[in-house]
Amino acid sequence: MDKRSKIALYIIGAVVLFMMIAEITKPKALNWRDSYSAADKIPLGCYVLFNELDTFTDKDILVSSETIYQYLKEIDTTERKSLILINNYISFDNEESDALLKFVEQGNSVFISSSYFYGNVMDSLKVSLERQYTNLYKKESKHQFTSPILKKNNRLFDQVIENSYFTSIDTLTTTVLGTMTIKDEDNYDQLHTNFVKVPFGENDGMFLLHSNPFAFTNYHLLNDKEDYAATVLSYIPDNQLIWDNNYKSGRKVIRTPLRYILSNTALKWSFYISMFGLILFVIFRGKRTQRIIPVIDKLQNSTVEFTQTIGELYYQHGDYTNIINKKIQYFLEFVRTNYYLDTSKLSAGFIEKLALKSSNTKEDAKALIDYLLFLKSKNHHTEQELIELNKKIEHFTKQKI
Repeated sequence: MDKRSKIALYIIGAVVLFMMIAEITKPKALNWRDSYSAADKIPLGCYVLFNELDTFTDKDILVSSETIYQYLKEIDTTERKSLILINNYISFDNEESDALLKFVEQGNSVFISSSYFYGNVMDSLKVSLERQYTNLYKKESKHQFTSPILKKNNRLFDQVIENSYFTSIDTLTTTVLGTMTIKDEDNYDQLHTNFVKVPFGENDGMFLLHSNPFAFTNYHLLNDKEDYAATVLSYIPDNQLIWDNNYKSGRKVIRTPLRYILSNTALKWSFYISMFGLILFVIFRGKRTQRIIPVIDKLQNSTVEFTQTIGELYYQHGDYTNIINKKIQYFLEFVRTNYYLDTSKLSAGFIEKLALKSSNTKEDAKALIDYLLFLKSKNHHTEQELIELNKKIEHFTKQKI
């Protein structure tokens, strides 16, 4: 390796080293992504809540990482359970909705906290939800409980909040447990329902629906909102708890080793640096060493020898008629290929076009075509006619065939 190549490699190595140091030492940006995952310690994760659930029950906490339809088929339903679903949006297909309704009909309970509800479950419960689209994440809202004895646990959410509330409920069966007060566009207070209980089935099953999942995130639980969240969760019956870890915006899905590597900052940069070094190695190594290129002999064209052999075979047998027919066919093919003329009718018009395109006189073209027609009209030919045909064709084509 020459001196210039070494200097270039040193410079590239220094740049890569500087990039690594800068990446390692730079402060990490705070991740405000919606997650609600039990494993995430970011502001909008649910790490704190999940690890405090054991204070609500003395039973083991179950974790569901599958769809509701799959999970509820596998668990033991002889003992009553309470399912907790928290996410910024909750959506169920028909199978999941049917499984969830059947689960509650058996006397179990389901707690759902979400800014959006979709699926047949909401239609069956006769509830609908609406989101306030003005000043997203900035409009403060006061959350309060309908029970006067819980007034001390009311809280004002003035940051990191989306305001959603119920616009329609079945007042005959639904119990309002909590409300929220928000300002409208004219700055007047508006009272809306945001926490309800909906009994379902004949076995004391129930749905608890809440419209502020932000209240259960790490950010609010560590900022004086833990009493509000605990009060909401206290309405859940004292059953064995099931924590849903599937319907989460921050659910980690790793399907390939490469995706796992790219999801980890340290592994990702190691991968990038390795690939960059491999490319450099290929570039510099390729300039220094090259595989020996084998000498490949040029393929021999034996067409001429083959043609000569066939011609001699015909000539020795004295089959002049066959040779003349072959030469006529070959000449007409030459005309079609090089002059793009139709040779099906060798008329006067064809002769004029042939003379023009071949740069021959009309008389030469007519003499050749007339001789071809004369030969085609005969069944037997002589050696002299074959020689004469060959001369005329070579003269007309000027040795182009």
